[in-house]
Parts: sequence; structure tokens; C-alpha cells
Amino acid sequence: MNKQQSQSLSEIIRQSATLNDLLDEKQAASILQVKPGTLSVWRSTGRYSIPFVKVGRSVRYRLGDLNAWLESRTQANGATA
Repeated sequence: MNKQQSQSLSEIIRQSATLNDLLDEKQAASILQVKPGTLSVWRSTGRYSIPFVKVGRSVRYRLGDLNAWLESRTQANGATA
């Protein structure tokens, strides 16, 4: 991750604290380093169960839920696939 990306993530995290930790799809995708469309596919197919919040037609993610999901996926050893 380069300096510009880390500043961008820092800004997202700072802003999310002021919005009760709710991130839009683009911000959540940036944190997970995937495309926003990937999150949409994961939601619709149920491939990964990342908790999300529907606000009208908008989808929001809690920063804490993203962190918990990442922790649950952390492997100490074993296969990579």
C-alpha cells in the first residue's frame, strides 16, 4: 500500500467515526481492497456474509463489522485457497 492509499484509508476511517461508523459501498470496498461491484456480488450470492445495513436504497457497512469479518478470515497457517 503506498502513501497516498494509506492517507486515503486514514481519511475514510476518520470520516466514518463522525458518521457512526457507517461506510458507503465505495469506502468499504477501498478498506477491503476490492471493487464495489465485488461487494455487490458477495451480497447477492451470499458468498461471504459481511453484515450490511440498508438505508433506503443505499447499502452501508459498519467499520467494526468489516474489521470483525477480516479477523474471522485471518489464517495462522494452512492452505491459501
